[in-house]
Amino acid sequence: MALHTFDVAAFRALFAQFTSDTVYPDATLQLYWDTATSYISAYDACRLTGAPLQLALNLMTAHLAQLFTVAASGVTPVGGVITSATIDKVSVTASAPPTGPSGWRYWLATTPYGLQLWALLSAKSVGGWAVGGSPERRAIRKVGGRF
Repeated sequence: MALHTFDVAAFRALFAQFTSDTVYPDATLQLYWDTATSYISAYDACRLTGAPLQLALNLMTAHLAQLFTVAASGVTPVGGVITSATIDKVSVTASAPPTGPSGWRYWLATTPYGLQLWALLSAKSVGGWAVGGSPERRAIRKVGGRF
């Protein structure tokens, strides 16, 4: 099982918003990466390996960086689609994103990076997998060659 590590140059090349090393120092981005590995394992797994895993970790890092940047500015992040806006006496109304009952999906829907991550994880988990079961379910004949 290969361990994926943070490559700050590749991250900055992939996400142009985080190219400023004065606003986003390497150490800060490394902290976001370390936090991202709490959500997604940095080791290759059965379905998420290689480049897709590296992309997922980078997307989670960008998602966290975006959330912390918005929170540091004092603005509460709004998820969902803006349904109406008023200019005089500023007013904005947003509908909740169509994520169903999952708080994980809602949280990922608060940034574009989270939405990309959700799409990647959904694509990689199609089909699912089963744990356990007898070997007879995988063959035409039963164990020992009987029908």
